[in-house]
Amino acid sequence: MALDRHLYLDVNSVSAHSRWAHGFMAAYALWGGLTALAVIVILAWLWARRAGWLTDVVTVVLAGLSGVIALGINHFVSQAVARVRPCRALAPSHHLTVILACAHDYSFPSDHAIIAGAIATGLTIFSRRVGLLAWIIALSLAFARVYAGVHYPGDVLVGLVLGAAIAVVVWGLLRRPAQIVVEWVAASPLRPLVAAGMPRRF
Repeated sequence: MALDRHLYLDVNSVSAHSRWAHGFMAAYALWGGLTALAVIVILAWLWARRAGWLTDVVTVVLAGLSGVIALGINHFVSQAVARVRPCRALAPSHHLTVILACAHDYSFPSDHAIIAGAIATGLTIFSRRVGLLAWIIALSLAFARVYAGVHYPGDVLVGLVLGAAIAVVVWGLLRRPAQIVVEWVAASPLRPLVAAGMPRRF
């Protein structure tokens, strides 16, 4: 806790002396990072659909689904831990720079980070190169949340790790059922959703 608090204040000091970046960092921390990841998921799905590889379609769909599942799980985790956001806990004793509205929900783990970690891991299963890009965006988003003053470093770090773990579990548990569903869709009039041409089997 002491280290987490110390690192938070260090990053907050950087934020206080780089006001020129506040506009971009606020937008990126609030919606830009997750939007970029969502765009990558959509582009990956379009590529997999065009290629007709049903395995890749399943992987991309599960990557996006992992983010949704991770967010749902995080609701219960954050309620159990009940860690107050630093922008509320430290504000009375420190002059903080907070560039986003300090929400009233709990801080640990970060919703944004757990979604980002899940999606980035799912996209890494799809493609290492795409996954690398996704992880750069996810890590940048994690930093932006701390820079914005609304999370401790531990909040985003645990969020990324927990999101990654959830994505791996989702892949392991849902891959085969998802394959069955996608094969059914490929053989139905809904085939354009999973393959632009003749679908290629797993």
